Amino acid sequence: MRTVSVASPVGRRCTVRGRVQGVYYRASAQQRARLAGIVGHARNLADGSVEVLAYGDHAAIEQFVAWLWQGSSAARVTDVAVESVEIEQAAWPHAFTTS
Repeated sequence: MRTVSVASPVGRRCTVRGRVQGVYYRASAQQRARLAGIVGHARNLADGSVEVLAYGDHAAIEQFVAWLWQGSSAARVTDVAVESVEIEQAAWPHAFTTS
């Protein structure tokens, strides 16, 4: 597990729509997030979208959110809705997980 050290911490909740379930999207997001030092989760939603909750350094989060539009090679993203999430850094998850 990687310790997240951030100069300007931010949180984002993203809802990703399109062909994003069953195409390795969550696992790809997890790999990308871990490499960037981002914690949070990616999980399938009942409506076929994927929720991505991400906490980390502002610059890393902005790059990660931009990557969400691409996703895995088999994904076809049609929309990424982004909202800010504010919680104390001490309450952040310790890793980036999928479910």
